[in-house]
Amino acid sequence: MVIEKLAIKNFDATELINSVIELDELRRSTQKQLDDLLAKSNQLAKEIGYLFKAGDRAAAEKIKQESGELKKTAKELESQLNETINSLNSKLIEIPNVPHQSVPKGITETDNELMHKEGELPEMPDGSLPHWDLATKYKIIDFDLGSKVTGAGFPFYRGKGARLQRALINFFLDEALEAGYLEYQPPLLINEDSGYGTGQLPDKEGQMYVVGEDNLFLIPTAEVPITNIYRNNILNVKDLPIKNVAYSNCFRREAGSYGKDVRGLNRLHQFDKVEIVQIAHPDHSYQILEEMKDYVAGLLRKLKLPFRIVKLCGGDLSFTAALTYDFEVYSAAQKRWLEVSSVSNFENFQANRMKLRFRDEVSKTQLAHTLNGSALALPRIVAALLENNQHENGISIPEVLKTYTGFNQIDCE
Repeated sequence: MVIEKLAIKNFDATELINSVIELDELRRSTQKQLDDLLAKSNQLAKEIGYLFKAGDRAAAEKIKQESGELKKTAKELESQLNETINSLNSKLIEIPNVPHQSVPKGITETDNELMHKEGELPEMPDGSLPHWDLATKYKIIDFDLGSKVTGAGFPFYRGKGARLQRALINFFLDEALEAGYLEYQPPLLINEDSGYGTGQLPDKEGQMYVVGEDNLFLIPTAEVPITNIYRNNILNVKDLPIKNVAYSNCFRREAGSYGKDVRGLNRLHQFDKVEIVQIAHPDHSYQILEEMKDYVAGLLRKLKLPFRIVKLCGGDLSFTAALTYDFEVYSAAQKRWLEVSSVSNFENFQANRMKLRFRDEVSKTQLAHTLNGSALALPRIVAALLENNQHENGISIPEVLKTYTGFNQIDCE
């Protein structure tokens, strides 16, 4: 069943699953041999004690010698068992999450299923500019300075550009608080256990920045530290769902990315994002996924950005997700759709890796479901806002942001 479902993700799991089954059978048989040996060793220990008490030292020494051989064999079996368990675990963490039954088959983003489309596409006047030219014209984002100080993909936000960033962050956070989310400010570095817990390791190890001396990783999203708050925890069912929100810088190497689709703010190595995370009861996680989807759609409506929602096909689905909705906004100057959010249900995939459980009314423990979504990622939101709201005298600010920015328009200095 797992092999068939993972085929929808275009992942051939046949060899991996067969290897896991073989290793698990070896683990079970080795464990049984070891248990039987330890049981016999315990029995011999009792016999040795009895014989010594009875004064039959010769018989006791003979059994003691046999017991010593058993202990030596037991030590070898224990070493073999640990080696098998390590091999099994290394295989298990390579298995992607199985997709939900509703995930469409497909290979690339062109096979994603359009679920919803909303808003009129803006008609731009002649001479409209893409956001990277607007950024230069109005001196609000400096890509060259970022390349000088750090490298490509690390821009400086300047003046009203920096204030627009801050306005969006505060707007997104305030909206989340109003919706009942608890705010966290997480660390920007995680340890290896956290990376494995949410599935970034080993799948995306090459896409993460590593602080090698300390074996720490810069976070690709606040999802990682926020979800790992509950690693190795047993929650009370009455506390579910748990709703958290966090703003953070995000870091992604994006190795191999190049071309017009990554120009300007389209793809960065460091960017800002507000992330929502929920820990849910398995019976309610898909209802919560729909609620999170509706929540993100509400943010885009308030910003008056044309958007569409697509359900990712198997080939476009991440290693960890069971079902994902992507949100895309329309970029008028680039004349294309830009992804600004992914809202995903991971079912119990991350919870199993993190040992995140809850105890129900009858004191039985079971794995929780984890969900998260970008609400929202800033770079492409900023790109679309700049491009879609440009006019001959400047760039208009959406009504909902004006109290946050303190200005109504971006114009030339």
